[in-house]
Amino acid sequence: MPDIRVSAAVIVDDAGRVLVVRKHGTTRFMQPGGKPEPGETPAQTLIRELHEELGIELVEADLSPLGIFVSEAANEPGHRVIADAFAVTAPIADVVVQAELAELRWITPADAESLPLAPLSTEHLLPLAWPAAGG
Repeated sequence: MPDIRVSAAVIVDDAGRVLVVRKHGTTRFMQPGGKPEPGETPAQTLIRELHEELGIELVEADLSPLGIFVSEAANEPGHRVIADAFAVTAPIADVVVQAELAELRWITPADAESLPLAPLSTEHLLPLAWPAAGG
């Protein structure tokens, strides 16, 4: 199965909601992030992608590595995604949908039950954001 390498952010607000995004032409929501450009580290990829997609300004010290996770790709059938995931510890006030994003939502565990989410989110990243919810 072909692999797609990405960096993904787990961003939780003060109310315990998690930020998910949906790209144009897709139906599933996922953590913000994206694919690396040549020579980028996973952290550099995430910093660039969050700036391009959401207007968020971060430095590497704002990112806490969560690990590397593998799931079926949400939008590329027959592929799997390998994600370097990071928790974003900087305060995130104003996020704006930009670039290839169509929509963003701040979701609760209850929202996650009815929202179409990427396998990476449901299998790995949301359980990290909401450990008390039973993952």
